[in-house]
Amino acid sequence: MSKRRRSGSRKRLLRLIAVTLVLGAVWLALSPDFAPRAPVGPDAPQVTIPQRPPTRPPVAQTGLQGPVDHILIEKSQRRMSVWRDGRQLKTYRIGLGFAPAGDKARQGDGRTPEGLFKIDRRNGGSAYHLSLGLDYPRPRDRARAQAAGVNPGGDIFIHGQPNQRPDGEILAGDWTAGCIAISDTEIQEVFAATAIGTSVEIRP
Repeated sequence: MSKRRRSGSRKRLLRLIAVTLVLGAVWLALSPDFAPRAPVGPDAPQVTIPQRPPTRPPVAQTGLQGPVDHILIEKSQRRMSVWRDGRQLKTYRIGLGFAPAGDKARQGDGRTPEGLFKIDRRNGGSAYHLSLGLDYPRPRDRARAQAAGVNPGGDIFIHGQPNQRPDGEILAGDWTAGCIAISDTEIQEVFAATAIGTSVEIRP
């Protein structure tokens, strides 16, 4: 075989090898099995993967759903409950007059009256956040006070905390002049659900 023929065969072989290497490199670059992988280890750069915000549970419903038709106050238990159609909806801890034992007899005695009443006014500008007024004194209260020669008193309300107190602060114990006190948040929901004419029962 001549030198010229051997030289031509060598060139064709080298050319074939070069083409094979190029095609192999292209195939590796396009193959998903050989895609570059993220470096791992202590020296690998930190990669932040966006996270979907967590799904929040549904917010619990607060307040009273629908109107109230009866309010029951149990003085000895320091408890007030609100009712609709004979079903108790919610209860509240309460503060009473500064002398809570016994029925109210006269102005300034610090007692919370007992008996059956009705809401006869609503005050959205109360000095105690919000207030619901009771129809005390009733005719019988006036007659009893007149027989005793005293003033029966009045202005008995279900109300919140004094406006000058810091928000959320609740006075402890029995501190009113005869009214029924609950927190500002509680009077907001009771006020919103209670109409004029709603019955109120106050038990010893």
